[in-house]
Amino acid sequence: MRLEITCDDRLGIAQDVLEILRDHEIDLRGIEVDPKGKIFLNFPELEFEDFQHLMPEIRRIPNVKDVKTVAFMPSEREHFEYSLLLSKLPDPVLSVDTRGVIDIANDAAELLLNEQGQRLSGQQISHYLTGFSIQRWLDKQPREATVQQVIIGGAKYFADVLPIWIHDDNGKNNFAGAVITCKPQPLSGAWQRGGNEEAFSQLIGDHASMKRVLREAARMAELNVPLLIQGETGVGKELLARACHQASRRSQQPFLAINCAALPDNVAESELFGHGKGSLGPYTEAKKGIFEQAHGGTVLLDAVSEMSNGLQAKLLRFIQDGRFRRIGEEQEVRVDVRIICSTQGELADRVNAGSFREDLFYRLNVLTLTVPPLRERRSDIQVLVDHFTVQACQQLGRSLVALTRPARERLQEFHWPGNVRQLENVLFRAISMLEGDTLGAEQLQLPQPSALPENVALDLDADTLDEAVKKFESAVLRRLYPSYPSTRLLARKLGLSHTAVANKLRDYGIGKQRKRKSTDI
Repeated sequence: MRLEITCDDRLGIAQDVLEILRDHEIDLRGIEVDPKGKIFLNFPELEFEDFQHLMPEIRRIPNVKDVKTVAFMPSEREHFEYSLLLSKLPDPVLSVDTRGVIDIANDAAELLLNEQGQRLSGQQISHYLTGFSIQRWLDKQPREATVQQVIIGGAKYFADVLPIWIHDDNGKNNFAGAVITCKPQPLSGAWQRGGNEEAFSQLIGDHASMKRVLREAARMAELNVPLLIQGETGVGKELLARACHQASRRSQQPFLAINCAALPDNVAESELFGHGKGSLGPYTEAKKGIFEQAHGGTVLLDAVSEMSNGLQAKLLRFIQDGRFRRIGEEQEVRVDVRIICSTQGELADRVNAGSFREDLFYRLNVLTLTVPPLRERRSDIQVLVDHFTVQACQQLGRSLVALTRPARERLQEFHWPGNVRQLENVLFRAISMLEGDTLGAEQLQLPQPSALPENVALDLDADTLDEAVKKFESAVLRRLYPSYPSTRLLARKLGLSHTAVANKLRDYGIGKQRKRKSTDI
């Protein structure tokens, strides 16, 4: 039972109330005094007759204006409001005492840290967070907050650590611990990259191979020569090319990209080099091509290996002297652009297969960057998961989603044939369809690896053993090639030499391998 007593401020009024409770032998559980002129009492439920006598006695106390029952004490309401607010915060929040023992953990923290099902309260924070010694920081009794990178369950977070100082009635300050908020993104500008590296801030990766690529790209960005970027689908080749442009002296000029594999040969030539008035029909107007539109800037030729032999010859002439003719015109046009090319497989394999000009290859292969696939830098998966989770939540305008440990483990173990782009799409789809703020493994729609066709195991229709072996070999290569589109990767997977795999792909017509063509201009 709880009472609210409204009264005017008077010395000893609370004592008068307590004496009445004592006379009635009422066990007082709690008393709270509101400076605005209210006293709240908390005691066990009373029989109606006892309560009927209690109320008039309290009302007769001098300066008491009103007495009524209430459902809760002010501190109880404050506690439940605080708990509700804390539980709904999307970021993990913890409070620790001066010894690093967890006092309070919200739902997001329990979900992130609690892998054994036991409550976090009473546990040492150092059992869950590594990468920063919180206990050493607490021992110093700091006055200022700090932002530190920590590791939780193999994933990197940025912890905003706030010291707790309590002021007593004597004006003395006492250190009481800290409040820790964890976010999968930087909380302070001090973590942002500066200088030339700002252009590469969207390319996320802590793996040594990715760091090496970014270091090389930062140096190559300033050079005014062709750049070839190789890597599987979805690794971020266009993102890297755009970053190289932004880090170069051409950053204020256009960056234009064209997918050479998506356009027919006649359309591709017009798109790249433009055409004169009436050249493609009596009513067509003159049009500038991509190279003219990007004058002073950068042009990305995506899937350059898919160019026709005729278009390759015209591109080679343009790279040699910077001049070309629009379709249907005799006058030469001269422009200044930097060419960046990208290809899924290694371009040298196309040259060996006879589908790409050798002389053009050497013109384009002045500088080369090879972006490693995601499966070869698995330590980056959790970093990317956190980045794409924040990005998806921002795009969808929803609170931050927390991933369960089984969900993270499933993402970590997946093969990712579509690389970073596939990871981004999987997370965006899962978060957009999610009800609530917790993403579990069951909400992740990951494709199951397809099995080999049944007739691969044994082809009884084959006339000879050699023919059956070739059919089996062809089926295996066709099955694996989409996941290992580079002959070097496929050779490493099968334990064969690079040349042997390249020859087999050509023999079976896999990967658009064609007979070697002449490289004469």
